[in-house]
Amino acid sequence: MIDLRFLRENPEAVRASQRTRGEDPALVDALLEADAARRAAVATADNLRAEHKAMGKVIGKASKEERPALLAAATDMSAKVKEAELAEHAADAELDAAQRAISNVVQDGAPAGGEDDYVVLETIGTPPVFDFEPKDHLELGESLHLFDMERGAKVSGSRFYFMTGYGALLQMGLLQLAAQKAVANGFTMMIPPVLVRPEIMAGTGFLGQHSAEVYHLEEDDLYLVGTSEVPLAGYHSEEILDLSTGPKRYAGWSSCFRREAGSYGKDTRGIIRVHQFDKVEMFVYTTPDQAEAEHQRLLAWERQMLDSIDVPYRVIDVAGGDLGSSAARKFDCEAWVPTQQTYRELTSTSNCTTFQARRLSVRYRDENGKVQVAATLNGTLATTRWIVAILENHQQADGSVRVPEALVPFVGTDILKP
Repeated sequence: MIDLRFLRENPEAVRASQRTRGEDPALVDALLEADAARRAAVATADNLRAEHKAMGKVIGKASKEERPALLAAATDMSAKVKEAELAEHAADAELDAAQRAISNVVQDGAPAGGEDDYVVLETIGTPPVFDFEPKDHLELGESLHLFDMERGAKVSGSRFYFMTGYGALLQMGLLQLAAQKAVANGFTMMIPPVLVRPEIMAGTGFLGQHSAEVYHLEEDDLYLVGTSEVPLAGYHSEEILDLSTGPKRYAGWSSCFRREAGSYGKDTRGIIRVHQFDKVEMFVYTTPDQAEAEHQRLLAWERQMLDSIDVPYRVIDVAGGDLGSSAARKFDCEAWVPTQQTYRELTSTSNCTTFQARRLSVRYRDENGKVQVAATLNGTLATTRWIVAILENHQQADGSVRVPEALVPFVGTDILKP
């Protein structure tokens, strides 16, 4: 949730952020009203509690004759205090709801607009030119026995699949390479739980506009995560961190689950949009003043990983209307997919500033020992979808696929043959 002090001092900046996102700026005024009402309710309750306490002292010193009237007045005051406390709790709830309704404040410089209004920051590599008709990743994957969509659907339904043979080794190699790069850059590797409690899922912002994407186990009231960002964000919830020596960096390796609600007919062929996939996700806790620089570092590490698989890609600055509710700024790296003649997202890195940490109560002590709200960031380092780009860009005329050099030690061969 956004910082109320920032809201009070910069309401127009928050309204502008809402407009950049394509969201309702009137929510800002509703939050300001809820904030004012809550502060008024707190002041009223505090004053009544103080009066009630003062009456207790007076009663203690009163004469026998004065006490009945004073006790009756104290009883009336006690009822007023309880009524004021109920109003205070109601105001707290209304403020919390109004605060959670507003997405993170978009960082200055992020483009306005929706999904198609991104800005291309850089294009790396040249799309391959084939002297043969290229196959798409599904045709290649099935002919090379890398994955089995038909049996995945038989066992689990549409958009599930088996990774088989060299396909399984290719995925594990990608993730292992990502893990090695993460550790080399100071990340602590984590294999987190993939089921989380509602307060953790809500704390990361995935139960708002993304709630339709999340699998919920009603009987247990647990959620399957769509990214290890969620459990890693909850890892230090309700804690005060020591960030005096720099950021805390974690890399989570997990299976991820997404319902892909509303995406029927869109990228449903093959393994681009599926319900289950594996991913190594970077997650960082840092101080707010270091968050922007850390965001650039995360992007640089993503680019190093993409460079190691030798595919053409571009870096885009995602528009405000396409940001998740927690992100103040997001950069995507999109790889070229030859048979689609377009770029598809492979990595995403978001600066969530203090939005998630405020919800999850993750704090740190500044140089003066004062407790402050931390900042959080996340970024993809490898995921199953990367196989799409590898297969299509490295395919050869005979239907074989060249394995990127960095992955050969993990896969055990440099050529995948039909």
